[in-house]
Amino acid sequence: MHQFLTFTITGIVTSALYAVAASGLVVTYTTSGVFNFAHGAFGMLAAFTYWQLRVDWSWPAPIALIVLLGVLAPCFGAVTQWTLLRGLHRQSEVTKLVVSVSLLFGVFRAAQVMFPPAGRRLPGFFDGRSIDLGVMNLTWHDAITVLAAIATAVLLRLVLFRSRSGVAMRGVADDRDLTVLNGTRPGRVAARSWALGATLAAAAGILLAGSQGVLSHLSLTLLVVNAYGAAMFGRLRSLAMTFVGALVLGLLQSYAIGYLALDEPVRSILGGELHPPVTLNGLRSAMPIIALFSVLLVLPPARLRSATRIRSGELIPAPRTRRWLLGTVGSCVGALLVGTVLSAPRIHQLGQGLALGIVMLSLVPLVGYAGQISLAPMTFAGIGAIAMGAWGGRGNPLTLVLAMLAAAAAGAVVALPALRLHGLYLALATAAFAVFMDLQFFNQSRFLPNGNRGVPRVDVAGLSFDGDRAHLVLVAAMFGLVATLIVWIRGHEFGRRLVAMKSSESACATLGVDLTVAKLEVFTLSAAIAGLGGALYGAQLRSVGPTTFQFMQSLPIVLLAVVGGVAAVGGALFGALLYTAVFLVLPDLAPGLRDVLAIAPALAGLSLGRNPNGVVNEVTSFLERIRHRSAERRSDRPSSDLDWLDRVTGLDREPVDEPIREVVGSGDGAR
Repeated sequence: MHQFLTFTITGIVTSALYAVAASGLVVTYTTSGVFNFAHGAFGMLAAFTYWQLRVDWSWPAPIALIVLLGVLAPCFGAVTQWTLLRGLHRQSEVTKLVVSVSLLFGVFRAAQVMFPPAGRRLPGFFDGRSIDLGVMNLTWHDAITVLAAIATAVLLRLVLFRSRSGVAMRGVADDRDLTVLNGTRPGRVAARSWALGATLAAAAGILLAGSQGVLSHLSLTLLVVNAYGAAMFGRLRSLAMTFVGALVLGLLQSYAIGYLALDEPVRSILGGELHPPVTLNGLRSAMPIIALFSVLLVLPPARLRSATRIRSGELIPAPRTRRWLLGTVGSCVGALLVGTVLSAPRIHQLGQGLALGIVMLSLVPLVGYAGQISLAPMTFAGIGAIAMGAWGGRGNPLTLVLAMLAAAAAGAVVALPALRLHGLYLALATAAFAVFMDLQFFNQSRFLPNGNRGVPRVDVAGLSFDGDRAHLVLVAAMFGLVATLIVWIRGHEFGRRLVAMKSSESACATLGVDLTVAKLEVFTLSAAIAGLGGALYGAQLRSVGPTTFQFMQSLPIVLLAVVGGVAAVGGALFGALLYTAVFLVLPDLAPGLRDVLAIAPALAGLSLGRNPNGVVNEVTSFLERIRHRSAERRSDRPSSDLDWLDRVTGLDREPVDEPIREVVGSGDGAR
């Protein structure tokens, strides 16, 4: 009984942290319609800022808290919403999520630049003092954490139900257009709610940092992932149920630490121990992630979407397969020529970028065509790389196929329980899967012996691709072939179903299209392509480690793919080249710009609120307008010399209602 009470009290303290963090998520989402993936990053940045004020500058704790929670945090939240997120309610769900993920990545990188990792320690409130509860000594910091959660519940109740601003916030959440007719300004209401949400994130970050003692960029940022489950428990609307969910999560995690014996090696089906051993101790930290996934699965299915693409102005290219088939030959020749000009380090870096470009290609059918969001492309890439390292042997090219099959199987396993989800819930489910793999899979000695796994390069038809120049040609050829396959899919019945599903799920269901099968197929296809890219990326690096495919590594891949144009295979090529330049080449050439370049993808992602079609699409549209204006000045309207750009990017357009017409007219949409 003594032990049970101890773990119960510890769980209540953890629940208080989750409650403070999750309540801020609920407030911002219900009033602005944007799920703040950067909520944990806000808290992390606030914790480091509090350390700067309290420890480095020796400010008194009350003054530091007043300045941070009363001035800096709310101003940061309001300015962020007003300058970066205003108008996002008119955009598609994909654009909203990508902009929010860009904010997460930008704040995370900015905090690393402002506060480089240096082993900073933050003492808790009244450090060294505790309260004797009989069964345990409760520190003053933990007691203040519980009181802060209670105060947060009371404060939010008063603000949302007893103040004019709170009534306006709830009104915007219920019906934004109706509140406008009543004279409310939703933009100002959203700014106030983001100010309140940032303040709650800052409070959660300070409380967590004080309990841990050591400031960590990653652990503080991922606090919000643990709080996702509590927010989902209340379906992002009910604060009362959010607090109940936080209590359940905190107690579940505490009891798991106390009572689950997970340190023993897992035994095989035959009863013997596996060598190298596999343990399940990562499940303790993953309990909130497992709870989040479970909550998402039991949520009632969301209503089918209507035609969102027409409102958001997104364009889905319809390129020709022959162009990309010829482009594959051209890319191989170009890679061969570039390999004779560039130095060895640059060839190696370009090979890394093109391999990650294949991972970006995996998002084209999934996100660009089908409108299904995934935040775990590098997780599937990691599965492919580890499979390649385990089965690669002496470079047998069939191991690339095995790597694809392993990643595809993982994609199908993830997709099966997530088929009922879309939009935000699907993004949360894939994020939970990625974090779970970080905690339980990528740190296993069985898969990464001694924290490392060598990945061999393949030999094809007696030709060795072990050299960097030869491997660059192989990666370029694989990129072109995968791009050609995706373009071919786009022009056939399966691709038309995906585009129609993105355009209007309700129309597809009315016509008898099996959305479940289509989602399962596209998830499996996307995971297989990511697995291929991961295998080639691992072979380019020659070895991979636990941090190579972490969840935070997926964010720049998703951002650059969407910035280039996630609905176009040319966008993945643009993203691959941009990754090579920003993360690999330019930091070597100009080390002084390393910090600025680290934030560049996030800044580009934030611009999607104004240009949701990506760079390649926007540039091509601009040049097309110039071409049409030039042709209008001539009566015969000859062919333009700018057709080469269309051949490179493959951005032929189609009317926005064409996907539904294709499905209806083809006669096979009801299969």
